[in-house]
Amino acid sequence: MKLDEDKIKALAKDEISFKELFAYFESAFLSFAEANEGFFLAVRYFGNDSERPCSFSKSVEKVTGYTAEEIEALPAGLNSLIVKEDILKIKKLLAEFKENPRNKISKAVYRIQTKSGKTIWLEEIFSPRRDKAGNLLQIESAVFDVTDFIEKETELLNVQEHLKRKNAIKDKFISIVSHDLRSPFTSLLGFSEILLKEDDLPEEEKREYLEYIYDAAKSELELINDLLDWARLQTGKIKIQPKRLNLHYAVSSAVSVLTGNAIRKEVEIKTDIPDDLYVKADERLFHEAVKNLVANAIKFTPRGKRIFLKGNRFKNGVIELIIRDEGVGIPEKEQAKIFRLDEKFTLEGTEGEKGSGLGLALVKEIIDKHNGNIWFYSKEGEGTEFHITLAEARNKILIVEDDLDTRKLLRNLILKHVKNCDIIESTNGYEALTLMEKEIPTLLITDHEMPLMNGKQLVEAVLKKSGGIDIPVMIVSGKLDEKLKSEYQELGVASIVGKPIDHNLLSEELKRILS
Repeated sequence: MKLDEDKIKALAKDEISFKELFAYFESAFLSFAEANEGFFLAVRYFGNDSERPCSFSKSVEKVTGYTAEEIEALPAGLNSLIVKEDILKIKKLLAEFKENPRNKISKAVYRIQTKSGKTIWLEEIFSPRRDKAGNLLQIESAVFDVTDFIEKETELLNVQEHLKRKNAIKDKFISIVSHDLRSPFTSLLGFSEILLKEDDLPEEEKREYLEYIYDAAKSELELINDLLDWARLQTGKIKIQPKRLNLHYAVSSAVSVLTGNAIRKEVEIKTDIPDDLYVKADERLFHEAVKNLVANAIKFTPRGKRIFLKGNRFKNGVIELIIRDEGVGIPEKEQAKIFRLDEKFTLEGTEGEKGSGLGLALVKEIIDKHNGNIWFYSKEGEGTEFHITLAEARNKILIVEDDLDTRKLLRNLILKHVKNCDIIESTNGYEALTLMEKEIPTLLITDHEMPLMNGKQLVEAVLKKSGGIDIPVMIVSGKLDEKLKSEYQELGVASIVGKPIDHNLLSEELKRILS
């Protein structure tokens, strides 16, 4: 709103009256209202003429969707648009203006429903006008659309509340961890002191004390390792490096580390995971999560019982891993604490095995960082079943071939023989390198003779960029002599297929490379 400086100066020189200046300000204010999309003026009339409707500046339509005439025709004017929960405070405020002549400028924040059905927030600043006797004649108000402000404020309050909760969890977590880190040392130092000072202890007693020290130190190290891993994940110091993992192989690798524990406890581990399931995950962290869950299952499963690991497709693009045991189960009252850091929950295993109490919180943090989900079912005395879901890793095959018919043939053969496959096509090596900067394929299939860059030069460029072949390469060409074949083999290509393409051979090679 641009003010007339001459009028301000005239007032200072007593050349115009204050009343004239006020009329000017009122006019300028109205002009501002007409131009501003989030603002309008309103007048509510009182007195004997109860039939006289409210009036509004034209800019009311930009805020509410209704014209001034449409709102003036409503039974209660603007009040007709106010949501039910907010109308009472407006009526109360207007009644106080009418009943109490001392009431001056006031304001209220409320919601209305616009013509389009959208709910928005308005802030209305009320200013009463009265006659000499103090009777209320009208209330003039400026009304602002404050929806964005309210939404931002709500968002900030939610963030503030979230941070308060996290801070409280952190404080309690630190208290729990401090206690857990400190408590074993009294006994550790006590037993160590006995062993150092008591030379005449029986061998059996010495061994008992040493076993206690060993078990306590092992548990303490497990707690520290879990704590460090969890902290690194929280602070982003562990960089998640997801790649395509064969679920059967990755789970078998994690379980193999625990085979000795299972054998010693006479617990059988049965695995049912198809060979064609692949997940997109950081290998080390996924291994850590599975190992933690299986170790827990062994710990809480009595001798002679079994643990089952099953993999399947949960839904399109998502793989599920289920780890079920025939163990003691988790008491219902303790189940809400399982993944929480601010609630201490540890149980001794069926043969007195200790735990850090952080293992499942770490597992959840790992799965969350992979944008996956984890949940469980448990019944005391019957066992526990953990479910993990992660994104499926599809095969991404890059075909580099300048001949359109050969590209089509390769595409059809690959789609026929390779499951869960996305195919990317390129007509030359330079374009292929650009595509590979955006996404590393599962397999690179390239011809030898191509414009701009031949197949050998492309493989060399990939080697140079990666510092070594990270992906398998298949050469499909009909013009390779023994010397070129040998050079390709020295570069580490996975397969060389001649042209015309032998369909059976290509199928076998694809299966071998991608299995």
